[in-house]
Amino acid sequence: MSRPPDFVSGSPQARHGAIWSTLAALACVVAWDASGGDLALAQPFGSATGFPWREQWFLVQVLHESARRVGWLLMLLLTLAVWWPVGVLRRLDTAERFQMAASALLALGVVSIAKSLSNTSCPWDLAQFGGVARHVSHWALSLHDGGGGRCFPAGHASAGFAFLGGYFALRRKAPIAARWWLAGSLLAGFVLGGAQQVRGAHFMSHTLWTAWLCWTTGWLCHLVAEAVRARFPAFAATTRPS
Repeated sequence: MSRPPDFVSGSPQARHGAIWSTLAALACVVAWDASGGDLALAQPFGSATGFPWREQWFLVQVLHESARRVGWLLMLLLTLAVWWPVGVLRRLDTAERFQMAASALLALGVVSIAKSLSNTSCPWDLAQFGGVARHVSHWALSLHDGGGGRCFPAGHASAGFAFLGGYFALRRKAPIAARWWLAGSLLAGFVLGGAQQVRGAHFMSHTLWTAWLCWTTGWLCHLVAEAVRARFPAFAATTRPS
């Protein structure tokens, strides 16, 4: 009797690697929180009169406004590619391409919801930097810092980090492309998060938590997709366009 096709992407070793990578990343982010490094890292860019680079043209127009538009354009193209794939995406079946688009949208949604529930204000709102709010840990969920809040985690960095889930969809059929996709998503997220840090819009912890939330969302989407593909083989066998 022939062995049924393996519709579950990733070996047990790969799944264990994802678990340990996720936990290790969480430990690093929590360790950064515990270190209290946010204020220390913000001080070189701000003073009691504010953040001099807050309205700097390149940071605002290129790394904020234009980058945001490019992120949404990529999201649109990735969604259209579910039905009309190009390049390396043609190696994936429809279900895998749907996983890539859905994981990115869900990651954006997770970060947006977390921001809407947060009482944490931006660095430029703090009294240390010319604002009115006091510095309160983002873990003090019931405390208001006196500012506008809604600044944790970093929403703009999610324009890069949201695409981390594509790594899981690509790694079985296009492992080299998957690694490049992972590196590109991380680079974009940290560049965008770093730009906002220089402007005074976010602390480093905001960016790190966005990265972890997006990675974890992408991984959980992958686990769901694996379960669906194992339970419904026809879903995994969707025909790729010729």
